[in-house]
Amino acid sequence: MSGIKTSQHIRFSIIPYSHDLKNDWDFFVESSKNGTFLLKRDYIDYHSDRFSDNSLIITRNDAFYSILPACRIKNNIYSHAGLTYGGMLMNRKCTSAEILDVFTLLRENLKSTGIEKLVYKPIPYIYHSLPSEEDLYALFRLDAKLVARNISSVVFNDNRIKFRSIRNSGIKKAIHADVKVRRSDDFDTFWTILASNLLLKYNAHPVHTFKEIENLRNKFPNEIKLFGAFIGDTMEGGVLIYETRHVAHCQYISATPYGKAIGAIDIIFDVLLNKTFKDKRFFDFGTSNENGGKILNEQLIYQKEGFGGRAICYDTYCIPIN
Repeated sequence: MSGIKTSQHIRFSIIPYSHDLKNDWDFFVESSKNGTFLLKRDYIDYHSDRFSDNSLIITRNDAFYSILPACRIKNNIYSHAGLTYGGMLMNRKCTSAEILDVFTLLRENLKSTGIEKLVYKPIPYIYHSLPSEEDLYALFRLDAKLVARNISSVVFNDNRIKFRSIRNSGIKKAIHADVKVRRSDDFDTFWTILASNLLLKYNAHPVHTFKEIENLRNKFPNEIKLFGAFIGDTMEGGVLIYETRHVAHCQYISATPYGKAIGAIDIIFDVLLNKTFKDKRFFDFGTSNENGGKILNEQLIYQKEGFGGRAICYDTYCIPIN
């Protein structure tokens, strides 16, 4: 492999990602200490029509050392604008001093190509298989500025907080209405419920189109799972889970008006937390913010905290290049 080298950072090279490196990229994600399936190419590339890929590979002695999933928008690099997180993926041998060298080299490389800033979303620590915050130290040393902070509500399964009484009341309503929770392949019905709710409440649409989520779940059937609340064969609510090694993450949550009245979401979370994912380290309800974290949806986060979720932060930093 050839790349950009400097005398100061002779150990490392930077090369752009290309499709012929897909298998090598995905293998690195699997073996890294902080990667998840969202950073594999089949997931990153699902919206390649909307984002111009600018992913980078950092090598040492022609072997992958770290990788940066990224896209370019005008004269800025985002890691990654189309993903919840996207920062530097690192192998088990990465050290703090070396990652600082990598970021310094990265900044020099981006500057030479006319990039003005790097917008960087580190992978939250709950997804790490080993401690992996070397990048946060490098951000500090490069004078990165915190530009967004979203709160996600997370349950630590080895130290649980009891459900609030209002959530237990919802579970009892659902039991009384004979609601049954099961995994479902009926993404079509769930998407209809979800899209209707988002349009009515927020005048918004799901981040993924139905076609996109169908494509993704076909490529990641063991990671993308839908759980529905049913009365007979009728779905009254559902939760779409992204399952990674240590985390069950709620990507979408929605219910019909009747489902909300009978506690459909409450009983789904009761089953997911106490049965399906009780052995995961973390259960992540997702964020409850707008406008980069400056607006907190207190009603939404109150519901999540009612199941015992407490705050971790999904941060975004900006590194000035020029």
